[in-house]
Amino acid sequence: MDPYEFAERIFLNLPYDPNEQQISLIAALARFCTAPDDGRSNPVFLLNGYAGTGKTSLTGALVRALREIMLPVVLMAPTGRAAKVFGNFAGFPASTIHRRIYRSADGEMAGSASVDVAENTLVDAVFIIDEASMIGDGSSGNDSYGGRSSLLEDLIHYVYSGDRCRMILLGDTAQLPPVGCSVSPAMDPAVLRSYGLKVSRVVLTKVVRQEHMSGILYNATWLRRAMRDPANNPMQLTASRFADVTVVDGVDLEDSIASSYGDAGEADTLVITASNRRAVAFNRAIRANILYREEELCRGERLMVVKNNYLFSARVKGLDFIANGDMAVVETIHGTEEIYGFRFADVTISLPDRDISLDVKLLLDTLASEAPALEHDRFSQLYERLLNDPDLFTPTTPMRTRMRMLRSDPYLNALQVKYAYAVTCHKAQGGQWPNVYVDLGFMPAESDPLERLRWLYTAVTRATSRLFITGASEDLLR
Repeated sequence: MDPYEFAERIFLNLPYDPNEQQISLIAALARFCTAPDDGRSNPVFLLNGYAGTGKTSLTGALVRALREIMLPVVLMAPTGRAAKVFGNFAGFPASTIHRRIYRSADGEMAGSASVDVAENTLVDAVFIIDEASMIGDGSSGNDSYGGRSSLLEDLIHYVYSGDRCRMILLGDTAQLPPVGCSVSPAMDPAVLRSYGLKVSRVVLTKVVRQEHMSGILYNATWLRRAMRDPANNPMQLTASRFADVTVVDGVDLEDSIASSYGDAGEADTLVITASNRRAVAFNRAIRANILYREEELCRGERLMVVKNNYLFSARVKGLDFIANGDMAVVETIHGTEEIYGFRFADVTISLPDRDISLDVKLLLDTLASEAPALEHDRFSQLYERLLNDPDLFTPTTPMRTRMRMLRSDPYLNALQVKYAYAVTCHKAQGGQWPNVYVDLGFMPAESDPLERLRWLYTAVTRATSRLFITGASEDLLR
């Protein structure tokens, strides 16, 4: 198709008149999507859009235009929550990257600890990946999935194994990079070129929403600009001029969170803080003083998964794996037990971002732990006790057989979770909530200025309706 005709289709699918910067982007996307592909150039389009620049609306218009000309479109995101948000905005189903690109070793959907990259059978397809800044390249050691080390490398391999396929990566380099990385590799043209890709790039900087009407957007824009010279731009927020940004002191914090729960619900209210220790303290206070929960685990409890789990997802069609960072809600508690020196609960949970319910065994020891997940020495302790359990194995059972059987043991593979009323910023990344409380009573003045700005920018942009600032010193407010 002629790129001018395709650009017009994108334009007609926009719900507003684009500005000059967006018109240039539409033209670039039209050329990218319609350019002849010899099957060797492996084209990728890198779209870095600041908060409020219309990136999401433009993507939705692009998806509708691609479908009108009958080109296959695939939408993906790194997490289940990000995929659901992306699909809702684009008006077209989106899946997790893992769900789409991996298959277990026996050829079925990925649902075990050993996976391979699937074959891409599509022709002339356009793959659009949202929240690409969250995609790691294996350098941090935190990208492992089913024995794979680099999600970025596997994604590239999958997409370009198809015939004349191309990829668009959407992201915001101002957000936090993957844990352990100084930059986001999937948003770095040099990294993409090192994989043999032909890179086109556009950066959207002009805010299209009314900045003076939205304090959330105003602060996000100011923080983004401050990152250009972080040493001379201290981390600050403006609250007094805006109705959607509120400063809450410690005395009023519980009442404010309770009010948000009453107005929007627990699912649409989140506290973001910097450390697991502070998240544990917030969760404990919220459960005791706002939700009045005395039991360790209750029906309706909101939980966050803190370690990938492959065992229980294998029993559910359409569920690739239960991912680190997924939100879960307890529907039914069937029973609890203490065994091997650990505490467990058999429950039915729902995964709101996947629209799925399933039965799992929870490891209760991680609920209020200040560690990110079960500590290595504690996990080794559980492993050794199971490995030598006389009720599971006879003295003559070969060690290899024991180890193989433990791969599917529900106790060793129990779902590791924490309370999800307050989470760290990395855990919140990729999602959005109407009401977000950002805890600023954490950051030492000597921490890296750019890191501080990125952290706050990421936290602020998780809010869609109301932003609440708590724990802020006077020098952090304007």
